[in-house]
Amino acid sequence: MQVIEVAIPPSPARTYPLYIGEGILSKVGEFCRNRNLTGRILVVTDRKVAKLYGEIVRRSFQAAAIPVEFLILPPGERQKSARSLWKIYDRLVEGGYERGDTILALGGGVIGDLGGFAAATYMRGIPWAAVPTTLLAQVDASVGGKTGINHPRGKNLIGAFHQPQFVLADLSTLQTLPPREWRSGMAEVIKAALIGDPELFALLEGQKDLRRLSFDLLERVVSRACRLKARIVMQDERESGLRRILNFGHTTGHALEALTRYRILRHGEAVILGMRVALRLSRMKGLLPQSSFSRAEALLHRLFPRPPRLTLPPQVVWDQIRLDKKVRNNCPHFILLQDIGQPVIRHDVTQEEFAKALAAVIGGTP
Repeated sequence: MQVIEVAIPPSPARTYPLYIGEGILSKVGEFCRNRNLTGRILVVTDRKVAKLYGEIVRRSFQAAAIPVEFLILPPGERQKSARSLWKIYDRLVEGGYERGDTILALGGGVIGDLGGFAAATYMRGIPWAAVPTTLLAQVDASVGGKTGINHPRGKNLIGAFHQPQFVLADLSTLQTLPPREWRSGMAEVIKAALIGDPELFALLEGQKDLRRLSFDLLERVVSRACRLKARIVMQDERESGLRRILNFGHTTGHALEALTRYRILRHGEAVILGMRVALRLSRMKGLLPQSSFSRAEALLHRLFPRPPRLTLPPQVVWDQIRLDKKVRNNCPHFILLQDIGQPVIRHDVTQEEFAKALAAVIGGTP
């Protein structure tokens, strides 16, 4: 098992562990007790995850003599809403949960963001822990304390920074992932490699099948991606500077998700398209060498060889980007690459450049 310490300044009390290993979900009650989370636990999860892992979690808390209840929601991105958030509040209020009690978010990124935001705002903040069961959540959503819900006009527009007490990433849960969910998570792994870990990129590049990784290799890949994100978050918790490089591919990706109403593209699939747009913009700006562009494009194509054709006019996508939380002074910022592992934040991407890059990736006329 790998243990990564995430230390959020300025207080040492805000340091928490990230556990990565195989078959460790059955120890979640023990991990809660080790972190003095011995009050009542409300497990927020969805139907699919509850069916697979709910009983393992329940037995673990029983063994640790910690009282536990479950709130089970329908699966899917559409649950990341004010309506679902209110269901959590209702259960907390009706159950008499107090500040010494804990929310445990068991599931993918939607459940993590939703449960974490409920914890951030109920009684002005109660503890929470993340148990991500998808690759996407393990390498991205569960690390860094970003919590929130979507607004009908934009993704993640409503939220808060609220660091968990611990993160438990059991790699065994990834065996049940459907192919598209695996692809979505691997997209975030490749993103991490492109913005800060050339060795990880070369490791992925050398794999014949990105879907078939041994547990040892998977632990190595997940750990490297998590260490990169943890290192960035520890330097810039609230995304005022360095942390913005984690948005590589997300500026366009979030817009595509919102415009297709979260029904056509998984998050990671949208990020893949967003990264490909960013790579082309990097070439247009004379930043990224052709050889590095070709390598990155080839790996992304292997992961998502047949994206759906999206009939979205560039003007509409550009307007959607301007609604995103990444806009500063009405100017979208894009994370581009000077080379693999060398990101740069740019505010000088023109609408015309963006239209050309988008059309090259999703089709249509710029």
